[in-house]
Amino acid sequence: MSLLARAFKRESVDNYLSADSHMSRVLTTRDLISLGVGTVIGTGIFILPGHEAADHAGPAVAIAFLIAAIFSGLSGMAFAEFSAAMPVAGSAYSYGGAIYGEIIGWLLGWSLIVEYFLAVSAIATGFSAYLGNLLAIFGIHIPKYLSAGPMEGGIVNLFAVLIILFVAAILSRGLNTSKKVENGAVVIKIAILILFIVGGSFFIKTSNYVPFYPKEFHSGLGGLNGIWAATASIIFAFLGFDTIAAHAAEVKNPQKTMAKGIVGTVIISALLYTLFSIVLTGIVNYKKLGVDDPAAFALQVVHQTQFSIVITIGALIGMFTAVLALIYASSRLTYSFGRDGLLPRSLGKISPGSHLPVNALILAVVVEVIFAGLIPLSTLASLINAGTLTAFAFINFGILILRRRKDLAHDGFKVPGYPIVPFIAGMISLFFITQLSAETLKMFGIWLLLGIIWYFSYGIKHSKLS
Repeated sequence: MSLLARAFKRESVDNYLSADSHMSRVLTTRDLISLGVGTVIGTGIFILPGHEAADHAGPAVAIAFLIAAIFSGLSGMAFAEFSAAMPVAGSAYSYGGAIYGEIIGWLLGWSLIVEYFLAVSAIATGFSAYLGNLLAIFGIHIPKYLSAGPMEGGIVNLFAVLIILFVAAILSRGLNTSKKVENGAVVIKIAILILFIVGGSFFIKTSNYVPFYPKEFHSGLGGLNGIWAATASIIFAFLGFDTIAAHAAEVKNPQKTMAKGIVGTVIISALLYTLFSIVLTGIVNYKKLGVDDPAAFALQVVHQTQFSIVITIGALIGMFTAVLALIYASSRLTYSFGRDGLLPRSLGKISPGSHLPVNALILAVVVEVIFAGLIPLSTLASLINAGTLTAFAFINFGILILRRRKDLAHDGFKVPGYPIVPFIAGMISLFFITQLSAETLKMFGIWLLLGIIWYFSYGIKHSKLS
């Protein structure tokens, strides 16, 4: 067998199912929605609406969130069908290995490393910024050398490191403890968001909505490049729903539960994001919203300082739940690599007592702590969308192949409107990739090249397929 033919050899789904059989299937629809909303309603809702309104779309940022939600819903259905046909750990990595061949699966997994690992670090960095602002209200100021990494003139972002370690301690106690903490925190977070949407609506000035889509953002075909650029950036906010697929090996009745969890997450998140953006841009003129804590800032502008403290606490809870869900997903992804031999096989071991991939969890946390403690948020966030959209494209187009595979026939959820809907969603993924900056695409290209080098120097030799 030639090297190229070996690289494109497909993995057996039965092998995945056998390897994952030691993991406990305990997650319900409610747990999946909690994990999904816990991830999606994180840094994105508390930071992105302000920046994207100020930089790209004005009050029309609400439209950008709605478009991102619709696109995410289409891609979410593709993930739901794959998880029904292949209820295994690894998300797009495992699906790609079974549909396209091992090297494509590896590169999708390599892309997901960017999405999951950097997202944890980016959200932890955002958590640190919000916590610093909250402490400053009470007169406690954290010195620069403990609130920023070397690239920003400090030594280490201490709070970003501590929140990751705290979450890791919770996850190490087992799945039941983790899901109880996540479920409770998500309820509190949603309650605070609803409080902002309802309470903030009394301070809306309709003049702030005029113009709804400012002329300075009109460019490109139909003058809509501002909205498209905002939508491409906002995809980062919806990355949580695809992490649900990473838990398919631990879900009860995945043929039905996965679809409900993913679609439920998208609907709830779309509603909250759109309403939040409408209220935010109604309270304060979009030109003033280019700050990292726009909701708290907006409430301070209308002299609701005490309320802004509540929103800041809600943001901290939101980012905490996102970090928990993403570390959970990133450890399962790392486990999948070890399970298949593409990374050292010790990472693919399940602890007999806790039924957790402990080695994979430790490695994921170490890497995420290093990124969060030393690298700025802007550098982290720029690569996340590229990894996410690449996975979306391959999974949407993969539905066209999945339906033709007789050995993967299933009675679970299927994407409606086949083959038109998955094809359109795949093309939209490619379109949004073109909307990313040239620098981001260059950095992502270098990352993929490193992945190819690792695969041919280590992975292909140690893979179980060999």
